Amino acid sequence: MKILILGAGQVGHSVAASLANEDNDVTIVDTNATALRDIREKLDVRVEIGQASYPRVLERAGIEDADMLIAVTNSDEINMVACQIAHTLYHTPTKIARIRSSHYLDHKELFTPESVPIDVLISPEQLVTEHIFRLISHPGALQIINFADGKVQIVGVKALHDGPLIGHPLKAMREHMPGVEARVAAIFRKGKPIKASEDTIVEVNDEILFIASPKHIRSIISELRKLDKPYKRIMLAGGGNIGNRLARLLEASRYQVKIIEKNNDRAAKLAERLDKTIVLEGDAADENLLIEENIENTDVFVAITNDDEANILSSMLAKRLGARRVICLINRPSYIDLVESSIDLAISPQQITIGALLTHIRRGDIVAVHALRRGSAEAIEVVAHGDYKTSRVVGRRLDEIKLPPGTTIGALIRGETILMAAHDIVVQADDHIIMLVTDKRYVPAVEKLFQVGLHYF
Repeated sequence: MKILILGAGQVGHSVAASLANEDNDVTIVDTNATALRDIREKLDVRVEIGQASYPRVLERAGIEDADMLIAVTNSDEINMVACQIAHTLYHTPTKIARIRSSHYLDHKELFTPESVPIDVLISPEQLVTEHIFRLISHPGALQIINFADGKVQIVGVKALHDGPLIGHPLKAMREHMPGVEARVAAIFRKGKPIKASEDTIVEVNDEILFIASPKHIRSIISELRKLDKPYKRIMLAGGGNIGNRLARLLEASRYQVKIIEKNNDRAAKLAERLDKTIVLEGDAADENLLIEENIENTDVFVAITNDDEANILSSMLAKRLGARRVICLINRPSYIDLVESSIDLAISPQQITIGALLTHIRRGDIVAVHALRRGSAEAIEVVAHGDYKTSRVVGRRLDEIKLPPGTTIGALIRGETILMAAHDIVVQADDHIIMLVTDKRYVPAVEKLFQVGLHYF
């Protein structure tokens, strides 16, 4: 597939790295020659210097025969104009754009083939907001991913000393929780995936990814660690787009919310817009301010400014002063390893955004893609099509399907029915299959597995 990426920032670089490793022809356009040189040294991609919305620049980059345009510059307006030009002048089949401002996103009727022809809108701020909200809603979880419109979730949990399942095989979970349908999709031990079976003994600090219905998530978490009480008091450091959206969601769900915002004009606007949230003007890394605001009684401290260093400092301080759980937004991947031992959870907006983009780039009928463990693994929802003759999966039992290494089928969604994976289940056409791939090198093989051939046999 020939893909043009407009914007060589963190998201553009990360998307290019994902796609270049999967046998795509990728070209990146940006005005920053230094950023492009850095990308070209690290990745097997073409680069083009110039304004991403200029037709001549797009032509030099190869827009005329491109299959897809991904506009992820820092400017909503440039992204929209580039998609308009790609549609009008070059009839580019698929146009994806990152749109950040709610002033545009609140008017989805703008984005139609007759007006601004964008096929897929990606809003990183909205994706990150929803991700953090799910984490706050499920105490103790490292990651929560929705599939099949929320009917099924994949949840990541770190096993701790006080979990009943520690030192016992996975099959003991069924004995502890009769009637609870769940399946362990993967186990990471010391950062590496291990093969999980019913006889696998759970060890302290194992990171376990399991798939289950939302109503059973809390019960399963309680098997792997002492169950945290539901969170109530939330403190947000940063009142930007994410802080504003998250505060709205939280206060509507009856959490007690405080926002610390350094900019006095922004703080004043937040105070006007939010109904129940307490807005504090100040520095989230100010120890006296945090103590005055009872940080030791705060259930979750979330650092979500645009400054990685400010987020890290305030998070570490909040943790030292007694916050129960600390979540920190970090843009630079290299910083995450440095701080994970000092805070509870580091979130990469790039990995969250990439998952949304990959959903529309993968071959086959892929409904959803989510990056796991900083992009080293993926959770995929794919629809099975065809019949026994034209498909490699339809009409076959799960134990007959030759899955690529490190790939697990976790569940099937058949209409309104959720089927946890079992060896004797036969795949039917239009089943939604939830899969976990622990090694991204095998994602193309998974895509090929679900592609329908006219004469497969």
